[in-house]
Amino acid sequence: MTVLQQVATILAAAAATVLTRALPFAVFSSDKKTPRVVRYLGAALPPAVFGLLVVYCLRNVDVMGGSHGVPEFAAILGTAALHLWKRNMPVSIFGGTALYLVLLYALGLA
Repeated sequence: MTVLQQVATILAAAAATVLTRALPFAVFSSDKKTPRVVRYLGAALPPAVFGLLVVYCLRNVDVMGGSHGVPEFAAILGTAALHLWKRNMPVSIFGGTALYLVLLYALGLA
């Protein structure tokens, strides 16, 4: 890529980011109530996205070979337990990731 193409790419990405952040404030004024469908999507999409991430992360786990998926499933259970205990998303994510890495190194898989 040339320098001009790099600059154009960065500017396009920055413009898209600013647009997607500012657009909801322009479309939905603070005077009116947020539409019901938007509130529904705000409640339904986060769990759906996390469900998709779990499926994506487990897509290549071979339960019949190697570690039998023990580190992956233990990390999922650990993440769920941490979240039920602390109700804090960053703590859950980082704690589950740390547990997964510790298990990988402990089992000699990393």
